[in-house]
Order: sequence, then C-alpha cells, then structure tokens
Amino acid sequence: MALPTRELQPKNQYGGTTQETPPPGTQNDPLIAKGLQKEQYIGIFALGIILIAVIGFFSRRVEYAILFAITLSVILITFFLTV
Repeated sequence: MALPTRELQPKNQYGGTTQETPPPGTQNDPLIAKGLQKEQYIGIFALGIILIAVIGFFSRRVEYAILFAITLSVILITFFLTV
C-alpha cells in the first residue's frame, strides 16, 4: 500500500524562491498615516472637552460624575503602569 506523500506536502506559494523581509523603516506603505498622531490626540482631547461641556450645560451632576470617572481612570492607569 502506497502512502499519498505528494498530497500531504505543503504547497510552496512563492514558486520555489525565498522572499527576504525588508529592514524596518524602509517600507513606504501609503495606507499607514505617518505624522498624524499629534493631530489625532488633539482632536480627541478637544472632542472630549466639548462633550463634557455640552453635558455640563444640561446637567452639572452628570458632568461632575464624568470628570470624576476620567480622573480616577487616569490615576488608576498610571498606577498600574508603574507597578
């Protein structure tokens, strides 16, 4: 009885050639936005302030609760990252 060895072998998807990974930093991928992190952080921070201001306009209690939760979250995150 012959074993089906040809069916069990992995198929070579590169056609018999080995591809080398380029060194980091040399790739020029147009889908990756570079240099936009600062603007994104500023936009997120501004959106958060605007959201808190709008909520505070309607209800001071909710605004204080949100500010307390954000402050407590920042304190806990820094505590757990430094431990």
